[in-house]
Amino acid sequence: MNILSRNGDARSAGRRPLKLGIIGLDTSHVVAFAELLHDAAHPYHVPGAIIESAYSSVSPDFEMSYARVEGFTARMKEEFGVRLLDTPEAVAEASDAILLESVDARVHCEQFRAIAAFGKPVFIDKPLTIGYEDAYTIVELAARHGIPVMSASALRYSQALTDALAAIPTGELYGIDAYGPMTIQPTQPGLYWYGIHMTEMLYASLGTGCKQVTAVSNAVGDCVIGEWADGRLGAFRGNRMGNTCFGAVLHGRSGSRHVDASAHPKPYYAGLLEAVLAMFRSGVSPIPPDELLEVVRFLEAGNRSRLTGEPVRL
Repeated sequence: MNILSRNGDARSAGRRPLKLGIIGLDTSHVVAFAELLHDAAHPYHVPGAIIESAYSSVSPDFEMSYARVEGFTARMKEEFGVRLLDTPEAVAEASDAILLESVDARVHCEQFRAIAAFGKPVFIDKPLTIGYEDAYTIVELAARHGIPVMSASALRYSQALTDALAAIPTGELYGIDAYGPMTIQPTQPGLYWYGIHMTEMLYASLGTGCKQVTAVSNAVGDCVIGEWADGRLGAFRGNRMGNTCFGAVLHGRSGSRHVDASAHPKPYYAGLLEAVLAMFRSGVSPIPPDELLEVVRFLEAGNRSRLTGEPVRL
């Protein structure tokens, strides 16, 4: 499906920016996206779309939602001219494509269900859901309505990681050790909150096929090891001792390559938005449904293992 031909005349639509709608204004991501999309002078400006409308939701039991939504909402209205609408459905009707940005992944399935019938491409910010059942529901609804859906952490599109992977010959890579901060949020349990970032780096590098996850967790952090069916290993360390940098070591037959994702000047969000807009235009998600679901299964298995220390099969 080509979104430009679905929503009016393809020739005229191709000459104007895509009209994006946002659902959920309780995350800093919405401001970061608006800065990259709306400011042509930004050194990493992402052209081709503007955010026109939004629906603001809040989770009253999640401090990261209720304590910040007012400030982010005000900035989106005052700095970027975004119109606030009363329902997710109104945003979907007014938009060419949708950024589902609610910081609380528990509400993603419900919000997606409300807009799926409008047939608009949707990006769902990380993590896709809290649990496989909701993830499967989203994928099934998307298939039923014939719409592309994408969900990813921006770390998947870190330019440093993208460049390093491109430099490794096909079939050379046999493992990755990723690292990054991993604070814990009770409403987004275990790996879901920040473990998703390193998990996405694993899947960007190794693709699907993980068969088993083993985790160790204590006050210092978490170590999570995924074993792929072909023997490749994807591991990450989630730090809780002050180190907030993201990176990885890629292991190939000819050597190991360090990737300092936090040091690259290009914002993670710029690479992510480039991929999202390409999906909105083409109607084809770069992350297939089976991978979306496997990432959630990996997080679920890791959460089970971090409680017991025992391997958990996917």
